[in-house]
Amino acid sequence: MAAPRKPRREAHPIRITTAPHNPQDDIDRRRRRYVISMGIRTLCFVAAVAVGSGWLRWVLVAGAFLLPYVAVIMANSASPRVEGADLMEPHHDYKELDE
Repeated sequence: MAAPRKPRREAHPIRITTAPHNPQDDIDRRRRRYVISMGIRTLCFVAAVAVGSGWLRWVLVAGAFLLPYVAVIMANSASPRVEGADLMEPHHDYKELDE
């Protein structure tokens, strides 16, 4: 004979869609974005030297100086949670699983 179920203590069900992502996956994603940004910065420096004098050189130098700021901002941004995932109200027509 099965033991009677304990009543739920939470008034609202927990929504898995609003749970944060795995912390290690989030760190890996941030690290990957930072490395890509720093790679682009390095390419800007190399291209600025290769291009020679002119306006393009100064655009590349400006990009090389601004990219670290952008890279840090992007690396520190946390992964967004999914908001607004509405749950359906239970109906008596649905069957529940028995334990």
